[in-house]
Amino acid sequence: MSETDRRYSKGTILKLGRYLFYHKGLLSLAFLCTLGSNLFALIGPRLTGYAIGAIEPGKGAVDFGTVWYYAVWMAVFYVVSSAMSYGLQVLMLTISRKVVYRMRQDVFEKLMTLPVGYFDIHQTGDIISRISYDIDTVNASLSNDLVQLLTTVITVVGALVMMFTISPRLLLVFAFTVPLSICMTKFLTGKTRPLFRERSAKLGEMNGFVEEMISGQKTLKAYGREDYTIGRFDGKNKAAVDAYYRAEYYGSIVGPCVNFVNNLSLSLISVFGALLYLAGSMSIGDISSFVLYSRKFSGPINEAANIMSELQSALAAAERVFRLLEEDPEPADAPEALELGGNDGKVRGEVELSHVEFGYLPGKTILHNFNLHVKPGQMIAIVGPTGAGKTTLINLLMRFYDADRGEIRVDGKSVSQLTRQSLRQAYAMVLQDTWLFYGSVYDNLAYGKEGATREDVERAARAARIHSFIKRLPQGYDTILTDEGTNISKGQKQLLTIARAMLLDARMLILDEATSNVDTRTEQQIQWAMSQLMQGKTCFVIAHRLSTIQNADRILVVNGGEVVEQGTHRELMQRGGMYRQLYEAQFE
Repeated sequence: MSETDRRYSKGTILKLGRYLFYHKGLLSLAFLCTLGSNLFALIGPRLTGYAIGAIEPGKGAVDFGTVWYYAVWMAVFYVVSSAMSYGLQVLMLTISRKVVYRMRQDVFEKLMTLPVGYFDIHQTGDIISRISYDIDTVNASLSNDLVQLLTTVITVVGALVMMFTISPRLLLVFAFTVPLSICMTKFLTGKTRPLFRERSAKLGEMNGFVEEMISGQKTLKAYGREDYTIGRFDGKNKAAVDAYYRAEYYGSIVGPCVNFVNNLSLSLISVFGALLYLAGSMSIGDISSFVLYSRKFSGPINEAANIMSELQSALAAAERVFRLLEEDPEPADAPEALELGGNDGKVRGEVELSHVEFGYLPGKTILHNFNLHVKPGQMIAIVGPTGAGKTTLINLLMRFYDADRGEIRVDGKSVSQLTRQSLRQAYAMVLQDTWLFYGSVYDNLAYGKEGATREDVERAARAARIHSFIKRLPQGYDTILTDEGTNISKGQKQLLTIARAMLLDARMLILDEATSNVDTRTEQQIQWAMSQLMQGKTCFVIAHRLSTIQNADRILVVNGGEVVEQGTHRELMQRGGMYRQLYEAQFE
């Protein structure tokens, strides 16, 4: 095992230990049950030897009273051991449930703190795989494998002590077999650990691919790419299955190898035990007890070796979970960060960008020396070809990303000196990609404004010209929308998200292709409502339909990360530059 693997495994075990330590009371009780269950079980073989010793050597006479005496005590000890073992299982299930609950809660809370950039570069399916499959794998290991390990330690130590009291000389057999078993297990587990890590990664990749393809079913079918997609899935499925097979195959070698060594030790004990009996150094009862203890000594070791593959799988899964938990969160607000709007909470909506430069990747700048000054209440339209940097500008305004150079100010204050929450709450936002969740229409509209009343929601819906449609739904505002609103049209989903934005009393508004999924008639219906809503608010509108922004106070034409033209619609049309080309191209 490499030094890196050893460090990660040790760190993963320590982190799991911290989760267990939260429930140290239950864990202590579980340890006592484990200790008691195994110690009572360990008494049985010694009593067996005493019962066998009740046969008079050489004559075959049996002291049945003594035999029954030890037999009854054996039954008592085994019943108590079984009862404590049952209690142990219940305790470990309880502990693992609590640990997994807390771990899954921590992961989800961590996801809420991660920057937008994390989700831009990680597949959704892989993230879901970590919070579901990987944590479930850890759960199974905690509830089963941890008990097995505790049992192994106690049983092996107890059996070793009992064998030493019976025959220290016969115990020397294990001086050869135990080191051989340990070396073999250590070597094989070192080889299999990377395989289990690869298995979890490949499964995450496959889940990510499946999530993407399921969400894009309409596009997939529209382009007739079913066979192509099946082929790609077959490749990822094969990679996941092959990784699973390699991990399980090499992991399953550990058990048989250790079992061979244990059987070898039993054979040696039988041979040397017989020699000691012939020499008169051991009785039949002692040999019988020693053989039973040797099975108790080697059996748990063999079982522990058999579960090594499960432990490696759990460690690999836990490592993926902890890697997510260790991701850098969104940078904290500056120590002296201010609330936008001050004590009275009033935001004027003045925005200024000075010499801003930004790139998602080092060395690849998207915005170059970007300058912009927007007065309160102005409507700024941003147009340009795909990849020009329009959406990137919005990401910077919302502080989803921070500029590499330059400064962005709102109401004269640098955004780096403002709290992110107060800055983002100053904006109402409608994106091209609509997002609705499973819940009622009312819940979806009131999502962004805590404490919104039914009257507030209906007022916003009327302004977006969607109230009459909602009333025609089976339960009106109480109608349940399925995931992402698949039981309504795309245009209607967009109108709902626009109404949701209207409900917020924000001084700034961002519309990123907000009417791209709305037909021309519906678009005209909401233009008046939008113009009423936008009065007195600073608005940033990204639009491909240039007909919707003709009344903008200023239009920025962005190309290559720079403002190449700016002015009103009339001014830009008279100039005959890039804006006019874009405008006329839509009517050719």
